[in-house]
Amino acid sequence: MNTKTRAPRNRTITLDDAERAALASRLLRLDGPIPPESLLGRTICQNLFDVLPHLPGQFVDLLILDPPYNLDKSFNGSSFEQLSANDYAAWIESWLKPLHRVLKPKASVYICCDWRCSAVIEEVGERYFFAQNRITWEREKGWGAQRNWKNGSEDIWFFTTDREYKFNVDAVKLKRRVVAPYTTGDGQPKDWTQTEQGGFRLTPPSNLWTDISVPFWSMPENTDHPTQKPEKLIAKLILASSEPGDVVLDPFLGSGTTSAVAKKLGRRFVGIEIDDFYCCLAERRLELAAEDVSIQGFHDGVFWERNTLCEQRKRRPSRTERTSVRQHPLLFESE
Repeated sequence: MNTKTRAPRNRTITLDDAERAALASRLLRLDGPIPPESLLGRTICQNLFDVLPHLPGQFVDLLILDPPYNLDKSFNGSSFEQLSANDYAAWIESWLKPLHRVLKPKASVYICCDWRCSAVIEEVGERYFFAQNRITWEREKGWGAQRNWKNGSEDIWFFTTDREYKFNVDAVKLKRRVVAPYTTGDGQPKDWTQTEQGGFRLTPPSNLWTDISVPFWSMPENTDHPTQKPEKLIAKLILASSEPGDVVLDPFLGSGTTSAVAKKLGRRFVGIEIDDFYCCLAERRLELAAEDVSIQGFHDGVFWERNTLCEQRKRRPSRTERTSVRQHPLLFESE
C-alpha cells in the first residue's frame, strides 16, 4: 500500500489494502496451455519466461513491448541491472524469439527503448522481423543534465512479421492549428479547414512525435510506476496497426497502459506483468476505462497538438485569427 502524502489536486491512481486484495483475485496465472478465449481481457501476473510456453500460437495481431531499458532501475523493490551490450542483446532475444510464434501472419511489433539500447533492439529485431521504421518521441519530463545534453527523447522500433501489413494512416493524423492560412483564388482554405475554433489542418503522421505529455500527478492516468508510458502514445500505435476486435499483447504491462487503451479503443487484449502491485493497478485502470473512454490529446477521432490552446495564448494572433478564431476548451492539454 502506498503511504505517500499527496496534494489535494493529485489525481494519481492509488490502491488501499482492501482494493488491492479484491483486484488481486482477478489476476491470472498459467500452469499449462490455455486457449485464446480464456486469455482475452485478462492480466497475467507471472514471470514472462514461465508464461511463454503456455501461450497459444498465432493469436496476436499487435505486440507492444516496453521492456526494462539497459540501465540500473528499480521497479517497486525489484531491480534491473545494466548489462553489457552483448548480454542485453541475448536477454532481448531470449523472450523476443519465442514471442514470434504467438503472432498472426502480417502482425505488427513495437519495441520501446532509449538511445543506449536502440541499436541493440534494431539488430535483434531484424533477426525475426522486417524493420519498418524508428519513431522518436520527445520526452519532456526529467531533470536537466549539467555535463551532457539532457536525454529528452526515446525511440520505438516498428517491426512487422511480413512485408505486407496494416497501417491505418487516417486514424493517426495530427490536427494542427494553421499558422499560415493559405487560400485559393476565391478565398477558400487551401488544404485546411475553417471551424468555429479556428483554422486546422490534418497532417500525416511522421516518425518524430513532439505532441506527447508524459503522465504526471494531475493527470488521471498517472500511477507511481517509474517508466509509465502515456496513453496518447500507446493509442497511436494501436490505432495505426490494429482494427477494432484485434488482439493486442503487452508482455511487460507495467501499470496497464496498453490494456487500458486497448479497452478504450475497442481492441481485445492480454497483459503480462511480474509485479502483483502493478497488475492490480492495471486492473483498476481497466475499471476506469469502462467508465471513461477518453484519452488525453485524442478528441473527435484525431490527435491534437500538445498544449494547442496554451501555445495560442503565448503568441500574438494574426488579424484573421483575431476576427475569426475562437478558442475551445478541448484544445488544451496540460504539460
